[in-house]
Amino acid sequence: MKKVIIKFFGILCLTSLFISCNNESEWIYLFDGKTTDGWRGYNSEIMPPGWTAKDGMLMFDTELELEQNYKGGRDIIYGNEEFENFELYVEWKIPVGGNSGIFYHIKEGYGGPPQISPEYQLIDDINYAKIHDLKSYNEQFGSMEPEKLQDWQKTAADYAMHIADETKKILNPAGEWNSSKIVFTTEKVEHWLNGKVVVSFVPWSEDWYKKRNSGKWNNAPDYGKFKKGYIGFQDHGSSLWFKNIKIRKL
Repeated sequence: MKKVIIKFFGILCLTSLFISCNNESEWIYLFDGKTTDGWRGYNSEIMPPGWTAKDGMLMFDTELELEQNYKGGRDIIYGNEEFENFELYVEWKIPVGGNSGIFYHIKEGYGGPPQISPEYQLIDDINYAKIHDLKSYNEQFGSMEPEKLQDWQKTAADYAMHIADETKKILNPAGEWNSSKIVFTTEKVEHWLNGKVVVSFVPWSEDWYKKRNSGKWNNAPDYGKFKKGYIGFQDHGSSLWFKNIKIRKL
């Protein structure tokens, strides 16, 4: 009996290792750590000025954004492949007062990804409202305290749709690395932040349409309607750093 048990656990361990190796091989790395290969501007064939690969990071450097004749979006997309159901992992950091976002199911031909693409929000929750005037922008949505960063504008929120659970949220401060994960299937979407699920919702459900057809997106009829598209990052005027960008199809 003892030998049978040992043999069973040996097979179990080998099976677990095999599954683990297979899972690792499923990941597609969207950034090679050295070049911007595969990336380009939204509605563009080239990378917008300011974006670069340096020291193992995909970066946006505001000091490099000098070219004024560039035509195309300042947001960037991974243009080699569109994704439908997926698990996306990325590590990121932003400066004090920084703001960005992770887009998915992007389609080109619009004014910008926010018109049609859901966004995993990245922002300096603590300092953004201290540095930027949000009052006039937030007043149009009937915010009770428009001068403050709203729950639907904070990090890990499904921007202007689903807010993050603050009781589970662990956000490292500006200048420090955070990890984010988006798991998208037609049955459920999850936003992870630093190893914790902080947002969960069902896409295209009755509740989803209710949120989409009110508030910020009531005049954006194509928002969130696409079931497949590109992955992208938002340029919101601050320096940005991304690394370990990978995705696997579900």
